[in-house]
Amino acid sequence: MSGTPDSGGRLAEQPLLELRRIEKSFPGVKALRDMSLTLVRGSVHVICGENGAGKSTLVKIVNGVYQPDQGEIRIDGERVVLQDPSQARGHGIAMIFQELNFIPEMTVEQALFLGIEPLNRLRGIDWRKIRRATLALLAREHLAYEPTTLLKDLSVSDIQMLEILKAIACDARILIMDEPTSALTHKEVEILFQKVADLKSRGVGIIYISHRMDEIFRIADQITVLRDGALVETRPARELDIDTVIRLMVGRTLDSVYPPRTTKRLGEVMLEVEGFTRRPRFADVGFHIRAGEIVGLAGLMGAGRTEVARALFGLDPHESGTVKIRGKVARIRNVREAVSQSMALLSEDRRRYGLVGVRDVKENVTLASLARVIYGGWLHKKEERRLVSAVCDRMQVKTPSLSTTVSTLSGGNQQKVVFAKWMLRDPDILVLDEPTRGIDVGAKYEIYKIMTELAQDGKAILLISSELPELLGVSDRIYVMARGRVTGELRAEHASQEKVMRLATRMAEA
Repeated sequence: MSGTPDSGGRLAEQPLLELRRIEKSFPGVKALRDMSLTLVRGSVHVICGENGAGKSTLVKIVNGVYQPDQGEIRIDGERVVLQDPSQARGHGIAMIFQELNFIPEMTVEQALFLGIEPLNRLRGIDWRKIRRATLALLAREHLAYEPTTLLKDLSVSDIQMLEILKAIACDARILIMDEPTSALTHKEVEILFQKVADLKSRGVGIIYISHRMDEIFRIADQITVLRDGALVETRPARELDIDTVIRLMVGRTLDSVYPPRTTKRLGEVMLEVEGFTRRPRFADVGFHIRAGEIVGLAGLMGAGRTEVARALFGLDPHESGTVKIRGKVARIRNVREAVSQSMALLSEDRRRYGLVGVRDVKENVTLASLARVIYGGWLHKKEERRLVSAVCDRMQVKTPSLSTTVSTLSGGNQQKVVFAKWMLRDPDILVLDEPTRGIDVGAKYEIYKIMTELAQDGKAILLISSELPELLGVSDRIYVMARGRVTGELRAEHASQEKVMRLATRMAEA
């Protein structure tokens, strides 16, 4: 057994990974300062912190995406330099990114073996071997995909599971998971945690980033909290609780996870949907939302919630049904017509549908409101900066400047930019699909406050969320879907997680 004598003369196990006094800066911001971390074999080391705290920067350094300005990395006690992810993989490091990186036109088997394709005797790719290995891997993990299925035909959760599978299949010794469950169902999360337990038993060290406190305390052995790029504290998970971790993360105590409820005076029915159908995705869906109301839409993954939202906003066609806005039938065949009806959609996949990653914050925020900054044939930069600065301050977007490329921001701040884009249009009806996915607890509270304030201003909000506490915490009413149909409606004062799950599974086994 490798190691060095400890103070008692016994051999102490050599840490699998050590980060020593890591520093990293980007233009206008110090991302990491004097950061140290130790990962031992067969353990899960959870890293917590608000968006912008430096979590993703730290693990990207471990994966070779970034190089530190100062400090050193040691694996098995030996100093290493990781110039790129390929070198990191050579040292047994694999990473599952928070933002899914995939090529939509690739097949499942191509994606699983991308960059590690086996070769035949003629030095060409051995596709027969890949097919056999893919079939065996999918069968072993009980995943019902065909090797030739295109990634663009899979859901976000399907692709996330494949990313996890690919990382595990590489026999990594150090596995980094950055928000791996953000798009997974409860059942898929349980499968992932079983894999984590199996990997621990084989001596794999896991660095795990998550904003979901219930997950953290289920699997963590050690917890490190970061704030503003610096280490706040590292302690064994058994010595901490949720309230303490939140206090360490945000530097303050949150009085409540959700804003206090206030008595609302609801206005007219702003949005009414009847008989909305797009088979086989959903059928005969009906609901309504009044001005000043937050209505939740619950259901298991695959229930059809996102599909309803996309069709409602004109992104996908629907075959029948009626949509009324303020009592009048609205014909919505595309996004332009939806926006003209004062609707906004915040998509569950911000990278594909919410942002232009290569453009800066200003351009992304004004993307849906160009008429406010371009008139007379000119871009009025002073007005653009004034509008964007105001809405970004309200959303508490952490960015070095408004000219920063949006793809360089943390996942949570990217989500805030998408939210800011629609807030600049001041819509009357907001469809929010997983608006707090990948956002820390402090930022979530701010989003909830904004939603509550918008409702008090008379906006009608449809909230789609996979987090039942979130739906119960902010919704006035909740509709539940299962297998493409609405199975029930609950008022907030009568709703509970058990009642919602009963409705969500009513048709799940049919």
